[in-house]
Amino acid sequence: MITFGLFVLTALAEIIGCYLPWLWLRKGGSVWLLLPAAASLALFAWLLTLHPEASGRVYAAYGGVYVSVALLWLWLIDGIRPGPWDVLGGAVTLAGMAIIAFAPRAG
Repeated sequence: MITFGLFVLTALAEIIGCYLPWLWLRKGGSVWLLLPAAASLALFAWLLTLHPEASGRVYAAYGGVYVSVALLWLWLIDGIRPGPWDVLGGAVTLAGMAIIAFAPRAG
């Protein structure tokens, strides 16, 4: 559960780090949004280093959580309720994350 929670925090840091420049460029937000965006992306990169697994495996497993968190963002922040295909896709990516992250490893 700690691994999953860390992945969720990592996804939020990445999404916020990308959303703030989007607000600046697409919605006329302040250029000052770039400072917390940069900090959030730095936090994202640091959070990825906290996993003991090989980096490629961490990135692959993280991708599944990212998709699901992005769909929650779509609903909670953008106000667009994910459709059935979105939910199915999110479930598939979470299943893939669980297989990658929690599979028994030799040695």
